Amino acid sequence: MRTRAVGFDLDHTLAVPDRDRHRILAAAVDDVDAPPITREEYLSAHRDDHAAVTRSPIFEAVLPADAGVSPDALASAYRRRIADALAPIPGARDLLDGLRADYPVGLLTNGPVKAQGDKLDELDWWTAFDATLVTGQLPAGKPDRRAFDALAGALGVAVEDVVYVGDEPVADVEGATNAGARAIQVVWPDGPDPHPAAAAVVDREHLARDLGDVIRSLD
Repeated sequence: MRTRAVGFDLDHTLAVPDRDRHRILAAAVDDVDAPPITREEYLSAHRDDHAAVTRSPIFEAVLPADAGVSPDALASAYRRRIADALAPIPGARDLLDGLRADYPVGLLTNGPVKAQGDKLDELDWWTAFDATLVTGQLPAGKPDRRAFDALAGALGVAVEDVVYVGDEPVADVEGATNAGARAIQVVWPDGPDPHPAAAAVVDREHLARDLGDVIRSLD
């Protein structure tokens, strides 16, 4: 099986927040003077809502009726805080540019369209990929195989010819593998354990240096 295209996850793979989501959520709540919301409350509402375009439905579910704060305002504040906290891994843009000399390169990222779009704006990465797919605009997100089929289609190859690079064992590794692609798992200290289905594992600290060689070693 030969690699004809490369796909990437975004969060915790190519870009990493410089603070945890608990702190980001708390800061966004403070920005709009909303009542306290725990990360657990947010995640529970998130699981119940696809949040295709914005996180407003999530915050509508967790905010008290008398909060005096618009869910749209809180969603915007949270989106800004997340984007501001995000930083690319060292050498990320050079890695992408180098790979694009040999393969079409795509991004497949789970999340609402506006949230992930703000991240790409902040990183100035709209032109960094040959195809950019946010699952909020797709019929299904990772690990559903339809998401990976959509990526392959956008890159003009069969899904079996894609190598997908991501950090999450289920969404990225199992999702890509079950769709027929090969998965390279990105790992780091205190991150998820390597998944046995991963075709290869790369330390995030050395991703820009090592990924090209790892991809070639799979062919």
